Amino acid sequence: MDIANPLIKQRKRRRRLILLGGGALLVVAGILGVLGLGPALPDADRSSLWIDAVQSGDMLSEIRAPGTLVPRDSRWLAAATAAQVEKILLWPGAQVEPDTPLLRLSNPEVEDALRNAQAQLAAAVADVAAKRADMQSQLLDHRAAEAQAQSDYASAKIKADADTAAIRLQVIPRVQYEQGQIALKQLLQRVSIEQQRVAAFAGNMQAQIDAAQARVQQQRSNLQLRQRQADALQVRAGIAGVLQEVAVQEGAQVAEGANLARVARLDVLRARLQVPEVQAKDVAIGMPVSVDTHNGLIDGKVQRVDPAVRNGSVQVDVDLAGKLPPGARPDLSVDGRIRIARLQNVLSVGRPALAHADGDLSLFRLDPSGDTATRVPVRIGVASVDRVQVLRGLKAGDRVILSDTSQWDKYDRIKLK
Repeated sequence: MDIANPLIKQRKRRRRLILLGGGALLVVAGILGVLGLGPALPDADRSSLWIDAVQSGDMLSEIRAPGTLVPRDSRWLAAATAAQVEKILLWPGAQVEPDTPLLRLSNPEVEDALRNAQAQLAAAVADVAAKRADMQSQLLDHRAAEAQAQSDYASAKIKADADTAAIRLQVIPRVQYEQGQIALKQLLQRVSIEQQRVAAFAGNMQAQIDAAQARVQQQRSNLQLRQRQADALQVRAGIAGVLQEVAVQEGAQVAEGANLARVARLDVLRARLQVPEVQAKDVAIGMPVSVDTHNGLIDGKVQRVDPAVRNGSVQVDVDLAGKLPPGARPDLSVDGRIRIARLQNVLSVGRPALAHADGDLSLFRLDPSGDTATRVPVRIGVASVDRVQVLRGLKAGDRVILSDTSQWDKYDRIKLK
């Protein structure tokens, strides 16, 4: 018969209590350890991040603006008179010379006016010839009268001289002598009058011929106008270049002054950039510009800044220097970088996402190991196209993440992998 030993039961109970207490302590220690570690660091893929190092030195302050190439020398061809588009001879893209015909217009009234002008000019020219002949005949009559007066005076002078000699010898009566002297004076006055009449008629003759010539010149100017209008029915390019646009269709009626077509020179282009209105205040004439045609870079200078704002941007014209890259043509999309200033001996870094000039932001700076990054506040100064000036928060050599890190806004540190 077995006898129960109470000590064995006590040992088992004590051992069970010790095991339960140790397990509880281990659980509590584990919980405290986990609580002490804090939240786990988020992982970031290093290959998907844009990381740049802070540099010390010069920095270019630039503005980026999209735009297009436009011809510096272009011409809209307008209708000289109301007309109908009879035929379109060339279409956009065609190479043209100054005398290349582009369109043919028709207007019967212009052709009638040309014929009338030709007839009126011919009539005016004939009128001048007839008037000159008539006036010349009348001038000859006046000169004949002058010659007759001079002849009569000469005869009277001979008789008066003879009477003078006779009166001295008292051969003729005194009355006859006096009558001869009076007749001589009258004939002398008649000669003077006839001379004045010839001179006056010559002046009047020239005035009338000049008036007739003026009417001829008027008719000739009218004919030239009608001829130009008739010639304008054959629309020509006027300059060497490329036909860019035809603004009408065959059969259409166009009014006087309506635009018909546009021709531009391809060898002389300028860049027309659209600068955001908030940045346009920094742009001035003469600033250097680099224009990217997507097939090469070409330098230029700001030639004009539009004083008006349109659709949130300011138009800036840039004169290009040097040879244009291959493929450059009107309306080609380009990107321009306008150099505002050169900052010397400053800290700079690549432009972070959502960075603004004279603003504050936070960036993740890589730790020395390069495996983690810590958020630091940074003050930004001047912001350029692809770089910003660092005023405080970073030093030369620091590496920072410039990509958008908004997904880690609630973390102060991240882990790179």
